[in-house]
Amino acid sequence: MRVLEEDLYPSTPGKVKVERPGAMSRHVHRCFASTGTMFLWALFLVAMTATYLSVHSFVDTSSRYFAASWGGLHWERQIRASASPRRPPGSAEGAGLSVLVTGAAGFVGTHCALALRRRGDGVVGIDNFNSYYDPSLKKARRALLGSHGVFVVEGDINDGRLLAKLFDVVPFTHVLHLAAQAGVRYAMENPASYVHSNVAGLVSLLEACKDADPQPAVVWASSSSVYGLNDRVPFSEAHRTDQPASLYAATKKAGEEITHTYNHIYGLSVTGLRFFTVYGPWGRPDMAYFSFTRNILQGKPITVYRGRDHVDLARDFTYIDDIVRGCLESLDTAGRSTGTGGKKRGPAPYRIFNLGNTSPVTVPTLVSILERYLRVKAKKNVVEMPGNGDVPYTHANISLAREELGYKPTTSLEMGLKKFVRWYLSYYGYTRGTHTFRNS
Repeated sequence: MRVLEEDLYPSTPGKVKVERPGAMSRHVHRCFASTGTMFLWALFLVAMTATYLSVHSFVDTSSRYFAASWGGLHWERQIRASASPRRPPGSAEGAGLSVLVTGAAGFVGTHCALALRRRGDGVVGIDNFNSYYDPSLKKARRALLGSHGVFVVEGDINDGRLLAKLFDVVPFTHVLHLAAQAGVRYAMENPASYVHSNVAGLVSLLEACKDADPQPAVVWASSSSVYGLNDRVPFSEAHRTDQPASLYAATKKAGEEITHTYNHIYGLSVTGLRFFTVYGPWGRPDMAYFSFTRNILQGKPITVYRGRDHVDLARDFTYIDDIVRGCLESLDTAGRSTGTGGKKRGPAPYRIFNLGNTSPVTVPTLVSILERYLRVKAKKNVVEMPGNGDVPYTHANISLAREELGYKPTTSLEMGLKKFVRWYLSYYGYTRGTHTFRNS
């Protein structure tokens, strides 16, 4: 007899329906039948949900894999080939280093990567090719590196998966960390980019280094800007650096504290280099000497800042080749990291050096040198320096770097700017007689 819905509920509210004989067994049978059906439907829904999630996960993983600019057997072969030292057997310099260069398509990164490759070291670069300045210049640097057998990965140092993969593919002996958000004034427009690159990016890289087996020695670019409001000159590593004048300087100072922490806890060998106003061929378009050159050639006015009481600003301009030598000397003298499996096994070196030229030159003198080499008179707007984080004067004391690294800058500003102008005219296709550019 079919059980109807009315058999399960009272026919009149407030009254209980009296059960007929045998009704209880029918109710139990129906309950079990209903429960079994519901159980089968539940199993079906679980199976469908699991299938959907599996497919969705596969599609998501696949899309991320195919969207990534790295990964795969061919990519790994390129990484290994680029990272392999090429010094001849029995070389006096040893077997050669295997160096991961961050910011490899940047100004200093490109020059350092080329110098390492030319002497036979293995080099792999990484760069995110951001748009802080014209990415086409960075891509041209990458092409230059590629012509010398240096492979540059397009990726961000905040990508922990990418960094882990690189260290899994290659047991790098050293990391030359030059990736950063540069520029003092831009920090007032986009402060988050400085924290993202100079703090979070640094921590991401150090995490990968401390987990690597073997741990690499780390050489990284700090900045002379950490001296901030210090008025003792020349700037010495022993001077205080707790009064930054810009957010950029603050992030670099934070980097020095962060690297010290990783050295202390995890045994990473760390060398920090405080660069002083680096210039030269393949330089950064946001730097004064570069933008002055562009504007002078295009007949546009240049803005020359002056300090209080009409005092000319001065910088310790340091030519790129001198900086590169300091970087390579730092790599060659870096002691080994002592950690394994993310645990410190003993004390490791922690060093900081100034890399400068020790000969500050005023900005008006810089302009006059450019005018002579360009054979064009600059249209100058001289204004008082705004409160944007710049400092009026920099001067490096390099005695420590000279003593421990053998660092000795040899290029005067006159000679360095002559080389820069020659490169600039060639790269941008400037024709002196017509005042035109082919590639600008």
